[in-house]
Amino acid sequence: MSKLQPLPFERPIFEMEQQLENLEAKPEPSSETLDAIRNMRVEIARLKREIYENLDPWDIVKVARHQERPQTLDYIELVFDEFVELHGDQAFGDDRSILTGFAKLDDHKVMLVGHHKGRNLKERNEHNYGMAHPEGYRKALEKMKLAAKYGLPIISLIDTSGAYPGVGAEERGISRYIAMNLREMSVLKTPVICVVIGEGGSGGAIGIGIGDHVCILQYAYYSVISPEGCAGILWKHAKHADKAARALRFTSKDLLEFGIVDEIIPEPLGGAHRDHREMARTLKSSLIQNLKELGSRPIDELLDGRYQKFRQFGRFEEEIATQAEDASQS
Repeated sequence: MSKLQPLPFERPIFEMEQQLENLEAKPEPSSETLDAIRNMRVEIARLKREIYENLDPWDIVKVARHQERPQTLDYIELVFDEFVELHGDQAFGDDRSILTGFAKLDDHKVMLVGHHKGRNLKERNEHNYGMAHPEGYRKALEKMKLAAKYGLPIISLIDTSGAYPGVGAEERGISRYIAMNLREMSVLKTPVICVVIGEGGSGGAIGIGIGDHVCILQYAYYSVISPEGCAGILWKHAKHADKAARALRFTSKDLLEFGIVDEIIPEPLGGAHRDHREMARTLKSSLIQNLKELGSRPIDELLDGRYQKFRQFGRFEEEIATQAEDASQS
């Protein structure tokens, strides 16, 4: 992993870490220096905890988009024991924005589906910054149906700012294929676990996001629209993205409170970008636990629970509207 670039709110942490590095570089440190090193390590941990416990929603977006945040290919290497990639949608092409394949997780054989953005320019161009075309969603659904046919659980890793909004994607019916994925995923006769590992942007995210257990990493977000898009609509300029982020209520804590997600997976101190291996261990533990739990439940029970989970979204708004209408008529 390349040297991390500090986010604006991380600068005090990086400054203290540089001081610690200078102290540790001394060839023969005195007892006073060793005490200073121990104290500084404690202080850095305290500072990380204080800063990250008080991030505002726009800061969380910056963490979710961090260039060094682990992505699907990182988790394939660090979480899964084996992975055999499956290509193509049997109709148009192989959209590299979404990766699919057979994987093994301890004793569990699964189908893995996940967005991948890429880090350098070459990789981002290959994977289209994680923004899938219609063929990406067709590929994902074909592989998920294959998993259901052979009784393999499905793990979906979500990390996209949204589906690709280009002319070609619209001409090939991207909204139709996302809608088809929502319908078909809701009736797949196999356990489905969805994890938002970074950005969960609009239909691009939910197109592979219908599952029995929906998780989100602590500093990821899941939203109907990006903060910039919301700001452009409501305030006519993306410079108000921070205001939009607060209004959208899309952080992991908000989503758990609203019942949109079932679990928040904690990140390492200072965010997943600081320790890929620790994040991978935590994610692996969550996946194994949920695979065991979902695997013990009858398929009919899973399907009913999956249906009810997504049908109840927005229910409280409908009840409020009904109560207000009843009050006005009385």
